[in-house]
Amino acid sequence: MAFDVHGTVAEGFEGVREEFAAHLAGERDDPGAQLVVYRHGRRVVDLWDGDGIDGASLTSLYSIAKGAAHLVVALLVQDGLLDLDREVAAYWPEFAAEGKDRLTLRELLEHRAGLVGDPEGGFRVEELADDRLIAARLAGRKPLWEPGSAYGYHAFVIGALTGEVVRRVTGKSIQELYEERIRAPYGLDYHLGLPAELEPRWVEVQPLLPTAEEAALLAQRAASADSIRGIAFGLNAPEPIDLVAFGNHPRVKALGPASSGGVGNARGVAGLYAAAISTVDGRPPLLTPETAALFGGLRTPGGPDLVTGSTDHFAVGFEYLAGRYPLLGDDAIGHSGATGSLGFADPASGVAYGYTRRRFSFPSGHGAALENGRLIGSVLRAAADH
Repeated sequence: MAFDVHGTVAEGFEGVREEFAAHLAGERDDPGAQLVVYRHGRRVVDLWDGDGIDGASLTSLYSIAKGAAHLVVALLVQDGLLDLDREVAAYWPEFAAEGKDRLTLRELLEHRAGLVGDPEGGFRVEELADDRLIAARLAGRKPLWEPGSAYGYHAFVIGALTGEVVRRVTGKSIQELYEERIRAPYGLDYHLGLPAELEPRWVEVQPLLPTAEEAALLAQRAASADSIRGIAFGLNAPEPIDLVAFGNHPRVKALGPASSGGVGNARGVAGLYAAAISTVDGRPPLLTPETAALFGGLRTPGGPDLVTGSTDHFAVGFEYLAGRYPLLGDDAIGHSGATGSLGFADPASGVAYGYTRRRFSFPSGHGAALENGRLIGSVLRAAADH
């Protein structure tokens, strides 16, 4: 498949364009990809290609929402409104039910609550779009493991749980605070709730088109509906959750659930993380170095993640990325999304990165598509030389 890469790179970052073009040339199916990079608050890479895609196109970016939501939590910790080592139930009394009274906010953010979903019938798509509904239902549920004793990816619900803590303390939702404190001030093209007037820029998520061999591998990996993984990914719902349909669902787009419902592009994702650690347009970084370090670093050593089976998975609210991408600093903060997209901030290099895909990639086992390793390498090599 022939591709003609569009966009610009700053002097010294030409190798990133070459790596992006090489990746696209090796793709079997059109991914509809965007790549944007900031260095010390300045945009140095802005590339895209794909049918119906330009640099301003918007699509569902799934769990990249967790990074935006937990940047809000980090700001509230920095403000002194939240304490990572205080029990969740101190903010949200109903959460104490069924032996969850000792779980701290830090442990919740590390996916240790054991509330990965609803084992009693699951959630429909329309329900997973509603953070308040998720939080209310899970507050009284018995956890699937002793809270704090293990961890497992709370794929569709973590933003609802941390969001309820935020709402109890501030009277506002994570989505409202994200809009007020982060998105609107920086004019970011990443939304937790897509405004109706931006619908003309929306492009649908597209499914993986697997080979026969890939389809067989996916069938072998399939989880049973009543397993922990099946509950976490909504396979026990009356209509098992289909990820493509979830990302394209109008209610998900409109409400922007904080676990998995953000809509945006690579410019918005990279801009979000640039604002977190760098001076952007004269505005100081959102996070102090101390706060960034508090939320970065490996917090779930060893393994396995009881949902995904991965190891060394989480920082505080963010994914631990240095284990996957050794060129990154240990305190890098970010999160991947189900199509293979990825966003992060690396304080060590001053790099903020946003890579998006419209089409699902073949699952790599840790969220982000495999090409991110090559792309990140080219970015950090260029940054080191300039």
